[in-house]
Order: sequence, then C-alpha cells, then structure tokens
Amino acid sequence: MINKSKKMILAGVISSFTAVYLFGATAQAQTTQQANTLLSAQDKLEAYMKFTQILDIIEEYYVDDVNITTLVDKALKGLLSNLDAHSTYMDAKSYKDLSVSTKGEFGGLGISVGMRDGALTIIAPLDGTPAFKAGVKAGDIILKINDKATIGMSMDEAVKLMRGKPKTKITLTLIRKDEAKPVVVSIVRDMIKIQSVYVKTIEKNILYVHITSFDKKVQAGLKEALKNHPEAKGLILDLRNNPGGLLDQAVGVVDLFVKEGVIVSQKGRLKGEDISYKATPKGSNTTLPIVVLVNGGSASASEIVSGALQDLHRAIIVGEETFGKGSVQVVLPIGKSEALKLTVARYYLPSGRTIQSKGVVPDIQIHAGKIDYQENTLLLKEKDLKQHLKSELEKLDGNQTKKAESNTTTDKTVITEEMLYKDSQLKSGVDILHALIITNKGKK
Repeated sequence: MINKSKKMILAGVISSFTAVYLFGATAQAQTTQQANTLLSAQDKLEAYMKFTQILDIIEEYYVDDVNITTLVDKALKGLLSNLDAHSTYMDAKSYKDLSVSTKGEFGGLGISVGMRDGALTIIAPLDGTPAFKAGVKAGDIILKINDKATIGMSMDEAVKLMRGKPKTKITLTLIRKDEAKPVVVSIVRDMIKIQSVYVKTIEKNILYVHITSFDKKVQAGLKEALKNHPEAKGLILDLRNNPGGLLDQAVGVVDLFVKEGVIVSQKGRLKGEDISYKATPKGSNTTLPIVVLVNGGSASASEIVSGALQDLHRAIIVGEETFGKGSVQVVLPIGKSEALKLTVARYYLPSGRTIQSKGVVPDIQIHAGKIDYQENTLLLKEKDLKQHLKSELEKLDGNQTKKAESNTTTDKTVITEEMLYKDSQLKSGVDILHALIITNKGKK
C-alpha cells in the first residue's frame, strides 16, 4: 500500500439525521455540479433518513444495550469493508496502530496479506522474518488465527490478531495447494527488521539483485550495486515474494533503465488522483540486458516494476503470474484520532493495461522447483585426468588425505552452479540472460 495523508474539512452538523454528511456529503454539497437533479438530492436524503431510522430501531429494540456511537462505528466498518478489500474505517486504536506500523516499531510475523476471492491469502513472507523461517509460503490461505476462523474476517482484523509483542507465540492454520490436510504452523513474533536489497554475482559477469520489499532505500541500493559491478554484462532482478511498498521507489527503479515514456499512471474518480509518472533520461542504462523474476507473491510495487519493464520492452519477465494488486489507497483523517483508508485510484501500466485482479503474466512461465542434474565424473578433461587417476590410487592405498573443511569457506555473495540447479526459475532466467548478452554484443 502507498500511504498518503490528506486533511478533510468537516462542516457543521445540521441535524441529527444528517450526521453522516460529515463523511462526504456536506463537504461536497457546495461543489456538486448543478447537473444533479432535485430527485437525486431527495434520494440521498431518504437514504440517510433510512439509515438513522434503522440505527434508532436497533438502539431501542436490540437484545443488548448498544449506544449510537458503537453502532455508527460498526456500520462504517461494514460499509468500507464492502467497498473493497483495502478500504477500511479506522477508529482511534486502529489509526494509532497504523501510525506505529509505518515506523516499524511493532512485533509481527513478517508477512504481507491480501484478500483473494474472499479468502485471507498470504501474498508473501518476507525474507529472514519469523514467518519465512517457519515455512509459510506465498499463496497459503489463512484458515484460522489461533482458535479464530478467518471466514468473514476483514483484513485489518486479521492483521491486528497477528501483530503482538515480540517473543509471543501465535498459531496459523493454513490451506496450502497440493496439501491434503490443513497445515498448522507455530510462529514466535519478533521485531520486523528487513534488508530490502541483496546483491550477489553469478558466473562473474552476471549481477543478481534480490529486492524483498520497496522501502525508501531500494533505488539507491540498486544504483550502488550497478556502480560497484561495472563488469556486469547482464542483470537478474529478483522480485519474487516481494509484496510491494513505496511507489516512488518502484518508479525510480524503472527509471534507472529507461530514458523516456510513462512508467505508470494512476486514474481515479477525481481529476486530482489522475497522475502519470514519466521516465527521465539522466543516468539511465538502456543497454544492460535484464531478466526479472516474479511469482504469485509479487504484488503492488513489484508488479509496477516488472509490468513497466515488460511494456517498455526493457526486460524479459520469467516465472509465474503475479498477485494482481493494482489499487491506490490514501489515508483521510477524520478529526484528530480517526481516519478512513480509502481506495481512490487504480494503477495502469505504460500500455494502458491494469494490474488489479489480473497481475503481470511472464513472457516465459516457469514453475518453481529443482532441476535434476547429475555430473558425469567420467567426462574428465585432459588436465584433470592425471590428478583424478592419482586420487584413485590413493584410495586403493588407503593414503588419501582428507581436505581440511575448516580451510574451505563459502562466499555468500556468489551464486554457484549447484545453487542454480536448486532454483528452476533462476536457472532459466540465467540461461535467457546469456542469450540476451550474446545478442547485445556490439550494441552501445
């Protein structure tokens, strides 16, 4: 979600049954176009009166005592949740929780969630977090949080239940594809501290950059990686299980590789929400071959990057279809302690297509998995043959000297051939990048 704060000026309450005007009607009455007929105004008035009448009936006849403030709060939560999965009414506590979460000062699991076909679905576990270590996977459906079923539960309610003090335990019951029974996972909450950019090399001349989420340091981190590896002939940009983040960072990443054109645009009901973000020519690397890896856990900002690079013919997209989260939410404060989180626009890629509910379809679809590979030890090169025969003789004589394992170290900044064969999508991406590098020779 890309957060944006706005202040809403509230008009006075004219009468008790028009209190709902506080949430839009009064503020908009003076700016409503004169094309609105008296009939539509009458319809609105009747709708507001029906609402307040129902509130009065519930307050008077419901089996338990309920006050009008509680009823209105419940009504607003239901209203917003029925608009879409991302819009919500935030009471004082919810609004405070949002402010805390944007600072990263909360205990949690390290997962991004969304609603898919009415089911609470994990978009992606973030690398290195408690959920990632516990084996939670993108695409898992959360059936229960502790002993509470998620059926009919809003996304914000679920997030509240999953957050908590560090070192406290929580149990998730998950429905996982290809699993006959629900999977029960116990997770210990922790402070979520995420490294967003991981840089490695493959075969000396390929730069591998894994972006786990789009925080405020992503563009700078990628730019530094490119600067520190001038020998790189190609780039693997891994956006798998990346749930998104800041829009400006997504735009900035694409801008590093294209010099002109619209990167992404957003369109809403109000003209003020129609914005286009364009590429700038300064410092753009337009020749480096790029392969972008995506999967079902790639959402929002990562879909903007992969989709824009695809539409602008700047990269080959490899992997699986992305999540499909292409809407814009803003936070609209109501007074000092409450707010609305409201969907106000949708994102559109350079070609004009939308991400929402559709996602990005890779150019080459490759499912996750391993590649069966067994090295044939008999196919020895001439330079290796003498040493090989010598080691075989030592085995027969019982004089083979064991190598000291303590002297061998693993370079964590290098992806080896063995690692590639454990990741079919990455291996395919590297093979495709090799072809791009070959066809890119001589281009400047």
